[in-house]
Amino acid sequence: MQTTGIYIHIPFCRQKCLYCDFPSFAGREEMQQAYVDALQSELEEKAKELSDFQIETVFFGGGTPTSLPVALLERLMQTLFAKYHIAPDAEITIEANPGTLDAFVCQKLRQMGFNRLSMGMQAWQDELLKRLGRIHNRQMFLDNLENAKQAGFSNINVDLMFALPGQTLGDWEETLTEIIALSPAHISVYSLIIEEGTPFYDDYETGRYKETDEETDRRMYGMAVEKLEQAGFHQYEISNFAQKGKESRHNKRYWLDQEYMGYGLGAHSYWKGERFHHSYDMETYMQQAKLGMESREEIEAVSLAEQYGEFMFLGLRMTEGVEKERFQKRFGKPITEVFPKAIEKTKKEGLLEEKEGFLRLTKRGIDLSNQVFLEFLPD
Repeated sequence: MQTTGIYIHIPFCRQKCLYCDFPSFAGREEMQQAYVDALQSELEEKAKELSDFQIETVFFGGGTPTSLPVALLERLMQTLFAKYHIAPDAEITIEANPGTLDAFVCQKLRQMGFNRLSMGMQAWQDELLKRLGRIHNRQMFLDNLENAKQAGFSNINVDLMFALPGQTLGDWEETLTEIIALSPAHISVYSLIIEEGTPFYDDYETGRYKETDEETDRRMYGMAVEKLEQAGFHQYEISNFAQKGKESRHNKRYWLDQEYMGYGLGAHSYWKGERFHHSYDMETYMQQAKLGMESREEIEAVSLAEQYGEFMFLGLRMTEGVEKERFQKRFGKPITEVFPKAIEKTKKEGLLEEKEGFLRLTKRGIDLSNQVFLEFLPD
C-alpha cells in the first residue's frame, strides 16, 4: 500500500499573535461547531481519494488546534480513524500554545491518539512574550509542559524564535539554556519574519521597532546550532534539531518533496503532481465542504523543471542534503546531468559539498541558503 501524510488546519486562537499571518481568528468561538461540521464532511468525502493509501503522518496545525473544545477534537480524530488507513505507528502531531494544555486536555489528547505535541514557547522572557502578543508567560509554559509529560507525551517539540524586537544575545542564550535543560525531544528555531498585513509589519514600518541587523541574526542562529549540538541535539534541517529518533516525520515529507493532502480552511496540498490550497474565506470553505464540492484554488501543475528545482531546494534544507541515488530513481537521470552548472558553481563558491552520495550545504552555504536555492530554480 502506498503511504502519504495528512495536514488538518484549525483556524482558531484565543488571541492572534502580532507577527502571525496564517489564516486564523481570535474570538470566533461561536463558529467552531460549524467549522468542525464542515471539516468532518470534507474528511468523510475525501476519504475515497485516499482509500488506497496508508496514512503515516497526521499534523493538526493552526491557529491553535488545542483552543478547540475536546469534544470537537474527538469527533475529528474518530472520523480519521474510521475513514482512513492510519498506520499503527503513525506520527500524529497537534500544535498547542501554552495556556491551552491543562491536565484534563493533555490526558484526552493522548486518549484520542495524539502521540506528538508541538508547543509554541518562542521566548523565555515574559516581557518578550508580551511584546509578541502571546497568551502565556514562562510559568504557564512550564506548567503545561509538565501536564503533557504526566499525560504520557514523550515526543514534544518546542518552537523558539530569535531576532525578536528588543531581544538581546543574552536573552536568546538564556532561552536556549533553559529550554535545553528541560530536555524536550525536539526544538525548532526560527528567525522572526515580518509579514505584510500583521501588526508587527505596521510597527516596523512606522519605526516603533527596528529589524535585527543581519550580523546579530546570524550570531543568534550560530549560537543555537552550537548550544544544541553540544547538548546532544542532531540538526537534521536548517531550523530543526532533534534527539535521536525524534525527527518530525511529517515535516520530512515536505522536505523530501513527498505528496500530502491538506484539509480545512486555506490548507495546502501537494497531490498527483499538483499544488493547490483551499479557500481562505471561511464562509466559502464551509459551504463547499458541506456540499462535498472541490475546494481547490490556485491549482498549479508542477512542471518537470519545477519538480527538479523543488526536489533540490527542499532537500537541501536538510543537513544530510539531497541523495543523488534518490534523485536518479525519481527522475530517471543523474543529478549532475540536470544541474551541472549550478552544482559546479556552488561547490566552487564553498556553498555546496558532496559526501557519501549526498549533495549538501556547507556551513557557509546554510548562512547563504536562499542564494543557493535560487541556483536550482528553473529560468
